[in-house]
Amino acid sequence: MQIIYKEYNLELKYPFTIAKFSRNSTPVVLLQINFQGFKGLGEASMVPYMGESFSSAKAFLKKVDLSSFTYPFKMDEIIEYLDDLEVGQPAIKAAIDIALHDLIGKISQKPCYELFGSSPDKMPLTTFTIGIDTPEIIIKKVNDALADGFKLLKIKLGRDTDKLLIETIRSVTDLPLYVDANQGWIDKNQGLEMAYWLAEQGVLLIEQPMPKEDVDGNAWLTERSPIPTVGDEAVQRFADVAKAKGVYCGINIKLMKSAGMYEASKMIEEARKHQLKILIGCMSETSVATLAGAALAPLCDWADLDGPFLTSNNPYHTPQFKNGKYILENLNGLGVEHL
Repeated sequence: MQIIYKEYNLELKYPFTIAKFSRNSTPVVLLQINFQGFKGLGEASMVPYMGESFSSAKAFLKKVDLSSFTYPFKMDEIIEYLDDLEVGQPAIKAAIDIALHDLIGKISQKPCYELFGSSPDKMPLTTFTIGIDTPEIIIKKVNDALADGFKLLKIKLGRDTDKLLIETIRSVTDLPLYVDANQGWIDKNQGLEMAYWLAEQGVLLIEQPMPKEDVDGNAWLTERSPIPTVGDEAVQRFADVAKAKGVYCGINIKLMKSAGMYEASKMIEEARKHQLKILIGCMSETSVATLAGAALAPLCDWADLDGPFLTSNNPYHTPQFKNGKYILENLNGLGVEHL
C-alpha cells in the first residue's frame, strides 16, 4: 500500500469563536492510499486545541508501514498497530482509517454506510454551527443556514453573552437549537439556571456544559437539567464511553478524536450498552471526513456534520443535502467527488 498526502489550509467563511479561542482556518491533511489500482481518500482535520499539526502528522506518517496488511483489511489490527506506533495523534490516524474504509467500499463495490449496517432512511437532521460573534454576524450566519436548508442550529456558548446570542437567533428564527458551552460554565448552580432558561428558548441539548475534569459538577447538572447533556471534550476514544454513564445523558463522537470510523462504530455500540444517546460531530472538515461521519450518522440520535457549509475552499463537491439531512448515495466507498 502506498500513502500519499498533502497539507491543506481549510479556510472558514467566518471567524470561528468558542468559549476559549478563535480561529479563521484549520490545517488539514488530505491523504490517499493506493492499493491494487484502487484509491482510498482520507482526511485529518487538526484543530489547534487537539495538539496535532502538519509537522506532527508528517512525523507520524514516516513511521507508518502498511505493507504487512492486505485485503480484507482487519481494522482492529490496523488501529492497534497505529496506536502502538505512537500515543495520541487521533486525527492523522483517522485519515488512514477513513482512506482504508473508502478502499474497502470500492474494492467490495459497496457504499461505506453498508459496511456498518447504516440505513440512509434513518439519517438524522444535522445542525449548522454558529460560533460566538456579534449580533450582526450571528444574523448573517442564521440566514446562511436557512438558505442552505438547515432545520437545526447549534450555537456556541460559554461566555457572559450567552443569553444575548440566543435572543439574537430568536429574533430571526424559531428553529430548534443545540448549544455547546465548550466547558465554559464554571458554577453548577448558574449552569442549572441557564439550562432551564435555554429549555424555554427551544434548546434540545447542551454539549459539555462544564469543564471535563469536573465530573461531579457535570453529573450534578445532568441529574437536574431539563435538557439532555452531552459529553464532548470528556469523550475522546472508546475507553471514555463507559466513564460517561451517570455523568452525561449522551456522548459526542468525532472521527478526529476516535481515530476514525472503526473505533467510532465501536463507541456507538458501547454507548448503546450503557443507554447513552449519541451525537456524531465534526471538526472543520472537507467532504471526505463529512461523508465518513455521515456513513455512521444513521446509527446515532443526533448529528452535527456541517463542515462543507462552514468552509470556503472545500476541494470536493458538497455532499447531497436536502431538508436538513445528508442524502447517502449508492456509490462505492465514501462517494466523494472532486470538483
